[in-house]
Amino acid sequence: MARFFAAVLRRPKVARLVRYALSGGASALTHFAIGLVGVHLLHLRPVLASTAGFLASIAVSYLLQRAWVFRSTAGHALAGAKFLTVTAVAFTINTAVLWTGTELLSTPYPIVQPIALTLIPLINYSLNSRWTFATPTRPTPGGPQTGADPSLPTP
Repeated sequence: MARFFAAVLRRPKVARLVRYALSGGASALTHFAIGLVGVHLLHLRPVLASTAGFLASIAVSYLLQRAWVFRSTAGHALAGAKFLTVTAVAFTINTAVLWTGTELLSTPYPIVQPIALTLIPLINYSLNSRWTFATPTRPTPGGPQTGADPSLPTP
């Protein structure tokens, strides 16, 4: 059984998914821990404490995903802006799913939130791997340059 898991983890895409799951866990733990500290030690209102935890979790998530999960060399200005865009998309999806489920369909929150919590990581992984932290391809010697029209002859 150990050999099976070792063989599976040697696959780059599977290993990246495992790293993504672990970074998500670290991000969630950061969010929750800072929220708890804010409420119980700093005596902040729960929404304020959770907001602080959420903001910290964004930083943890970005740094882990850029450096460890996707091993991206994209600059922080561009990758950070893209990451915040993906985070805004995730927030919008969460809000839309919760509003539709709880308000329009009168479904209990404990049933609706897991749906959003399943959709969001799938969408985030797809967007972050293909857009936020995508490594630009290097032009091949003698081939068309990035952004060049491949139908035109190369100089």
